[in-house]
Amino acid sequence: MFGAITKATVVLGLVGAACSATVTECSAGQDAIVLAAVGSETTVPYGWIDFCQRYRGECADDARAARDFELTDAVFKKIQRINAYVNKTVAAVSDADHWGVVDQWDYPTDGKGDCEDFALLKRHMLIEEGFPRQALLMSVVKDKNGDGHAVLTVKTSRGEFVLDNMTDAVKLWTSTPYRFVKRQSQQNQNAWVAIGVPTSAPMYVSK
Repeated sequence: MFGAITKATVVLGLVGAACSATVTECSAGQDAIVLAAVGSETTVPYGWIDFCQRYRGECADDARAARDFELTDAVFKKIQRINAYVNKTVAAVSDADHWGVVDQWDYPTDGKGDCEDFALLKRHMLIEEGFPRQALLMSVVKDKNGDGHAVLTVKTSRGEFVLDNMTDAVKLWTSTPYRFVKRQSQQNQNAWVAIGVPTSAPMYVSK
């Protein structure tokens, strides 16, 4: 089932980073680390619930202590490579065209997917590379038009960075054009928490 994903991980070292900047350069101009204001538990996206019904082994409800990871230049470059690799090798296709449904979260094992599929694969590959799951958080955001979108937030010692299928640049969450709505809890991947000022969640994510 994960043949294509495993192969992607193996050839990762052959893929050049999309951005040659170090983590220090990418976070230049930020006087202090600004963390997203996480609130109380909120509704879990239907796409995640449905994904877990099909991939039960990956959604085991095993509570864990919150954990970030130390972000060095070498680690940052690895994250950049994974982000760029998935963006390059997965063809962007809407769920309507791909699956005939409005919203379905899945691994892009056939080389096609939309935003949440990109994010799920990046999360999977980072976990295989040894990154703690508690620091790799599926996140729902709204773009400037108010449309739903999904990205992967990585929590590090240097702040919270976003892996996005819309760009190869790995950016601090404060440098993205998005309104963050909710994301997975660090303590429980099947619990989701609100971010910032409460706002209505998009019905689905599709970019």
